[in-house]
Amino acid sequence: MTEVSMVVNGRRKTGAVEDRTLLVQFLREDLGLTGTHVGCDTSQCGACVVHVDGRAVKSCSIPAVQASGSEVTTIEGIAGAEDLHPVQAAFREHHGLQCGYCTPGMIMTATDMIRRHGTSLDEKTVRDELDGNICRCTGYHNIVKAILAAAEAMGASAEPQRLAAE
Repeated sequence: MTEVSMVVNGRRKTGAVEDRTLLVQFLREDLGLTGTHVGCDTSQCGACVVHVDGRAVKSCSIPAVQASGSEVTTIEGIAGAEDLHPVQAAFREHHGLQCGYCTPGMIMTATDMIRRHGTSLDEKTVRDELDGNICRCTGYHNIVKAILAAAEAMGASAEPQRLAAE
């Protein structure tokens, strides 16, 4: 067992994991953060997307030990206790969800997309960047609408932000 320690949704979390434990397993099983979904076990569907050090990452493709020392944000950590994040609100307003299974991963991908592109997002870019997120209910039209509306609603705060490592 290896000791891991990371900041998850603003709080320091530690635990002992086997070296083969995936980040998604640590989040769901050890920390009880079940908003991050496991959809395919092959890192193709995007239901497990979280942010690791500010970047969207498929948490089923990264060992928990590799995320040790990082800052991780899950769907549970993007909004305040009282309000929805603007992307969550846009998904609700524009019916960007159906069964909801892919929604956490879509929202986490969208927030990263808006961080990187700001208000310069267009439909083609959104569709291209959603390539790694699968919606089995075929709700893409409304998901794209919701992401574009969120980028616009976030306005000046949605101007592109680059991470130091970029």
